[in-house]
Amino acid sequence: MLGIFFSILVVGVNSMVALASTAPGLGTAATYAILAGTTVTNTGNSVISGSVGISPGSACTGLPAPCTGGGPGTVSNGTIHAGDAAALQAQTDLTAAYGVAASSPCNSTSLAPWGGQTLTPGTYCQTTSPTVSGTLTLSGNGVFIFKSGSTLVTAPGATIAFINGAQPCNVFWQVSSSATLDTTTTFVGTIMALTSITVNNGATIQGRLLARGGQVSLINDQITAPTTCNAVTVPGPTAPAGAPAGGGGAPQGNGFPWILALVAGILASAGAVGAGLTIQGSRRRS
Repeated sequence: MLGIFFSILVVGVNSMVALASTAPGLGTAATYAILAGTTVTNTGNSVISGSVGISPGSACTGLPAPCTGGGPGTVSNGTIHAGDAAALQAQTDLTAAYGVAASSPCNSTSLAPWGGQTLTPGTYCQTTSPTVSGTLTLSGNGVFIFKSGSTLVTAPGATIAFINGAQPCNVFWQVSSSATLDTTTTFVGTIMALTSITVNNGATIQGRLLARGGQVSLINDQITAPTTCNAVTVPGPTAPAGAPAGGGGAPQGNGFPWILALVAGILASAGAVGAGLTIQGSRRRS
């Protein structure tokens, strides 16, 4: 009976963990609107709200000093860190967050392309190269993780819309290669790309462009890094111990001790079964 109890407990806990996705904490990378591994290049009047970082590279053009050219792009509510210790730490934190997102269990693997539909919080996975076209609507105040096994591409004019309390700070795009946002895309969420991120003319991003190994390029775009999140209301597990802190909003959970409730329920059931066996044994002896 004890073996059955622990089997039920393990199955129950694993089922609960799959109920909801947990935000990968970004650590110091949370304050960055743009983070690149090699270079950041800008053409035109891009407007960036949040810090800009490059590491281990240090080259940047088309933005204020220390970047080459002194503009015409602007940076507010942050600092440009070109090859310094702060940018290096942000890249370290980004690597950790990327790993957390990459290991998030998939709730769905059947969405191709991403777009023209309404999705609730969870982890959505593609092993190929997904495209976002039309309008993708995110519904609900929870964590959304989109995992791409290759590149991520948006069609011209693609839009990501929010309803029912969804928040930009709780949307994450883990890209196993590079990402390209096409012209006039309205994008939401934090892109964590293994290689590079290219943003074409006139795109608007409520989120972050974080590239681990390559470059980030802009053409007359607007990028606004999210600040704080409201508490997540979708029930789910808390963040795992040791996950990097900050930057992703609260983990999915409403404070209710689901694990304890499950254990209590299983214990009660096990007790009832044990009592029944005891009564049957007594009757046999009598």
